[in-house]
Amino acid sequence: MEKHVNVVAALFIGLSIFGLVIALFAAVILGLVGGFVDDPVASKVLPIIASVIIWIMIIFSLPGIVAGVGLFRRKEWARILTLILSVIKLLNVPVGTAVGIYSIWVLVQDETVALFKPPFEKKEVHLT
Repeated sequence: MEKHVNVVAALFIGLSIFGLVIALFAAVILGLVGGFVDDPVASKVLPIIASVIIWIMIIFSLPGIVAGVGLFRRKEWARILTLILSVIKLLNVPVGTAVGIYSIWVLVQDETVALFKPPFEKKEVHLT
C-alpha cells in the first residue's frame, strides 16, 4: 500500500499545481481580453474577475499540495486532510471523481492506516 499512498500524494500535488497553472492561464487571458475590449466597463470588470479566479484556485489548490507533501512524510493529519479533500473531489466529474474514489480506497485500508502510526506504536510485542 506504500506505493498507492505515494501515488495519491503525487496525484494531489500534481492536480493542485495543474489547477494553479490553469487559473493563471485563465487570469492572463481575461486580463488580455479586458485590455482589447472597447467597452470601458468590461475592461475594468475582466481583470477583477481574473484576480477572483486566481484567489479561488489558490484557496482550493493549496490544501491539496499540503496534503500531498504530508502524505509523502506519512503524517496522520495529512491522511485525514486527504480523505476530506477526496470527498470534495468526488463532485469534480470525471477526473476528480476517479481520484477521490481511488484516494478514499487507499487511505481507509488497514495496512495504510498502520503506515501512518508513530514508530513506537508500530512495534508488535509478542509475549510467550
